[in-house]
Amino acid sequence: MTDTATRGDSLTVDGLRTYLHCPRRYEFAHRHDLEMGDDDTVGDRIALLRAAICDALRHGETDPDALEQVARDRLATRWDEYDERFHSVAQRRHERRVLEATLAAYVTKVGTDHAAGISQLDATAARDELIGPELALSRTVSLPELNAAGDADAVTIDATVDYVSGDGSSLVGVRFVPTLASLGWLRYRSDWEGDVADRFTDHFDDESDVFEPGPVGALLETAVVLDGLRGLRDRLGLEDRTCRYLQIPLADRSGLTVNWVRDAVETGLEVADLTEVYVDHHTFGMTHEHRNETVDSRLAAVVADLCSGSFDPADSWDRIAEHACPDCEYTVCCQDHIATEVSFDG
Repeated sequence: MTDTATRGDSLTVDGLRTYLHCPRRYEFAHRHDLEMGDDDTVGDRIALLRAAICDALRHGETDPDALEQVARDRLATRWDEYDERFHSVAQRRHERRVLEATLAAYVTKVGTDHAAGISQLDATAARDELIGPELALSRTVSLPELNAAGDADAVTIDATVDYVSGDGSSLVGVRFVPTLASLGWLRYRSDWEGDVADRFTDHFDDESDVFEPGPVGALLETAVVLDGLRGLRDRLGLEDRTCRYLQIPLADRSGLTVNWVRDAVETGLEVADLTEVYVDHHTFGMTHEHRNETVDSRLAAVVADLCSGSFDPADSWDRIAEHACPDCEYTVCCQDHIATEVSFDG
């Protein structure tokens, strides 16, 4: 998807994340729409499992065995039509079992509770309003500059979740991701106050050595998703509920075990609740909403910088060159990188 990054238009959270890594990378990927890299086979497999889970949730089962069976049936149908080239029949069978093991772990960890939470919302919303995959949410950010008419310019930032469930007094948005690796140290923190706030602020300080585009991008994404959930909540007449945002990895093999003797595959599942680490409790105490004024104001500033149309890394280049360039596929056409690699005597 191409982000045009102009006022009155829309951006995506993926685009923001790219921009945080490097403005020049954003320019190549989202302005010029240059596609790099090989086919995303991991993403394709996740898409199969994501769709199967959403189909099962839409089916309405809340019993764990029934929920898992519906999802397995949907996965089997989609897998039979999946045309990835494996090196052997054994590998294809193994990869399917990995997906089935991940599905079982999901149902055990949160799937049954989330299915019940969706059922609790049946009286207020149709299932298609709550279940995707890739259910669209958005946040509109007002920019500080004024346009010619004297009205504040605004940009819409688009995000997606895969489904929305009820959980007591909360409305919970869930997004399936490949892994939680991009969260970095954020996945091991439970409060905004302290080093999370410090590292977030330091990332934008040109005098600092801190470069944390992954965790910072996750916090900006959380700000967008929670605002989108609040809009959905209000449309459903559930104004008394707070909103939360979870990420669930479907391709994390760190907990995968294979018993070749029993021909069995098992795995665990880690769920990341980004709400607590995002919420500024001072702001929460003032508004009774899951908000963070520091993150929200920085989100507006990043969007304003992006919309300015300048993609010069400027004072951040040293940190970008050290951390982002080594794994960047656009270095072959990046004038900033080439200038550091090529020099002439005289």
